Amino acid sequence: MDKILLNGLMFYGYHGLFPEENKLGQRFTVDLELKCDLSKAGQSDRMNDSIDYGQVYEVARAVVEGEARNLIEAVAEELAQQMFEAFSSLEAITVKIDKPGPPIPGYYQSASVVIERERNYAK
Repeated sequence: MDKILLNGLMFYGYHGLFPEENKLGQRFTVDLELKCDLSKAGQSDRMNDSIDYGQVYEVARAVVEGEARNLIEAVAEELAQQMFEAFSSLEAITVKIDKPGPPIPGYYQSASVVIERERNYAK
């Protein structure tokens, strides 16, 4: 299956279990792997036959900078669902959300979740 990869999308959100995370917020980095058939776009050279990267960014921004969630797992799930709703040609998606410097004991560069969803899973 063909893929569109968008890496290192950065957003500022207020997700986390602790009140200070919800009040102060922090940066989140998102990587997306969108699986779809790109053969028609490759032959036609028309944006209407592909998935617009700018629109993908805006959907991701709306989710990550939107409603605060306790878990980045919930953010990733919502992001996948919104992508299926926005792009009818999207067949499957992998979402990675990276949360730098999580407020947990010890020293961490980041905590991340990765989910993979297929269209038949979408509600």
